[in-house]
Amino acid sequence: MSSASPEKLADGQPSAAPTVPSLTVGDVEIARTFDDAGNLDRMEPVSSGEAFNVTVQLRDLERQKVWRDGKLLFDGGRRSGDLVINDLRYQWQCQYLSPFDKVRFRVPFSSLHSFAEDAGRPEYRTLSCPPGTNDDVMLGLARALVPSLEHPQEAHPLFLEQINLAMLAHLIQSYGGVYFPSRKKGLLAPWQEKRSTEFLVGHVNDSFSIAELAAACELSRSYFIKAFKQSFGRTPHRWLTEYRIARAKDLLCLDMPIAEIAIVCGFADQSHLTRVFSDHVGVSPGRFRRTFADLDPGEKK
Repeated sequence: MSSASPEKLADGQPSAAPTVPSLTVGDVEIARTFDDAGNLDRMEPVSSGEAFNVTVQLRDLERQKVWRDGKLLFDGGRRSGDLVINDLRYQWQCQYLSPFDKVRFRVPFSSLHSFAEDAGRPEYRTLSCPPGTNDDVMLGLARALVPSLEHPQEAHPLFLEQINLAMLAHLIQSYGGVYFPSRKKGLLAPWQEKRSTEFLVGHVNDSFSIAELAAACELSRSYFIKAFKQSFGRTPHRWLTEYRIARAKDLLCLDMPIAEIAIVCGFADQSHLTRVFSDHVGVSPGRFRRTFADLDPGEKK
């Protein structure tokens, strides 16, 4: 796509930004930005940081331009309910060429990781939202927040906290690859879920038996295997493999040698990592490392 810089008004200055009602819940900043004027030609920089910008369109948007690090990534319209997740370690700029109305959640990486760990889901690594995603759940949560954004002094803290928890759970489950089962018979108890994932993460480089893992949860081997799969949507072996791959993806974004990454992530050697990684991701670790920097953050997994 074009790498042209964002356009400005005829006098070279961006137009005045609209009012932005906002509030903060825990570490999450929530803001609504809207403008009913037509033919907008306004540049909007997005502050960077160790966080995601999660944006929900409250109504159809005819045209928008989005730049990442000075490169034009998007030029087009969005529908009501469209969801965009941007990694704020990049520099972003937006330009609206038609009326718009959106709610933006600025979610620190630390908040997502803490929520996942507290829920016994340490396999969470990052969020990945495919282009063109329409999300009725996030749209409903955003609309429910509008009265609180208009009158933040009247917003009940308990209501805001419930919305925030629902938002975090939905993002992690829908875009973070984490499985949250509905509570029913045959599942692990919350303490057993936590203990089993702590055991798996703690033994990522060690050999162990399912019997040892089951014993840590005070269950028989056969019952544990069934209950684990009901609770996490995958077997313990699959869970651990996916965790190792996710950890390898993070390290491949650094300068660490692939052979060293293989050992750190619990693989026998580089060829073992390459074989398993290629089977699950579709490309080799080396190819993933070479192409990662050129991907849209919404496509990174």
